[in-house]
Amino acid sequence: MNNGMKGALSGPEIWTGAQLADRHDWIESLEPQDIAEIDAMLGTVRTEGAEPGDFTADDFFLPRLKRRFEAVQRQLEEGRGFLLIRGLPVERYTLQENRIIFWALAQLAGQPQAQDRLGSRMHSVTNTNLRVEGSDEVRSYQTDDELTFHNDGGDAFMLLCLKTAQSGGMSKLVSVGTIYNEVLRRRPDLIDVLQQPFHFDARGQHPSGLKVQSVPIFNFFQGKLSALYKRRYLLAAQRFDDVPRLSQVQQQAIDLVEQICNDPTIQLGFYMKPGDIQIANNYSVLHARTKYEDFSDPQARRHLLRIWLTLPNGRALPPVFAQTREFGTSYQSRHASAAQA
Repeated sequence: MNNGMKGALSGPEIWTGAQLADRHDWIESLEPQDIAEIDAMLGTVRTEGAEPGDFTADDFFLPRLKRRFEAVQRQLEEGRGFLLIRGLPVERYTLQENRIIFWALAQLAGQPQAQDRLGSRMHSVTNTNLRVEGSDEVRSYQTDDELTFHNDGGDAFMLLCLKTAQSGGMSKLVSVGTIYNEVLRRRPDLIDVLQQPFHFDARGQHPSGLKVQSVPIFNFFQGKLSALYKRRYLLAAQRFDDVPRLSQVQQQAIDLVEQICNDPTIQLGFYMKPGDIQIANNYSVLHARTKYEDFSDPQARRHLLRIWLTLPNGRALPPVFAQTREFGTSYQSRHASAAQA
């Protein structure tokens, strides 16, 4: 990848939904030997009354899956940036067993990290009938609302689908590099604007209590483009009197990013099935979800599990990410590792 300052970007992380629509190389399936290994692992750990966080990677013996997830790590950082893994028979397991299986698989990919100020490292993504508006305590994953294109925290996010909605809830992905190239093609004058700081509402989740983060949307560092983009939080930050108003060109820039993300030829859309695992690099891929309608039975409601990961092969991160709630943990982990080396 070039430095992004003069020309279009190229590489495996540059893709469009139209290019992938008739391909299946971004989808992998668990094989019977993988499931047998998972079942054997469950037979060796205590699941009753145990919490996933009680276990470390050393508690799980999954040599075959470990090799598979080493390839997943490479795909996340050196390849397309995302993968869908199908075939975990979630209906065979209890919710607690599914949580422990998901925790074990996540630790094959990376190091789970806190997703909120309470330090929770696994979240249930389901509709709680709460509303985001007017509250810093409620987050969008706890609702059935549409989730517009954004990053999660950590180097990567990982989702396990347990139950689907009655309708809706389509997952959508878009390549950050493709967004960059489209901005360059359509409005090259906005490229520099997107590399200047924007103010993001921290939604009361920043570990230091910081209420607003000031970070560019496009960040080039050591030859890699990494994005931070949450339109909802960009607009929410405008509620604070001490936050500068978005300029006309800044508004044009985020409107164009949103337009590109929602271009049906650029985004990749798909529905997750029970047993599907979606995993994607947060710097090179943005994701979204359409609004959904749940079943009336609370036991049948859409339910996913989510983990944020710091990857062992993660890229060098721009220093501005050190102060963000999304990427600060991964940055500090990388920085500490480099200092020890």
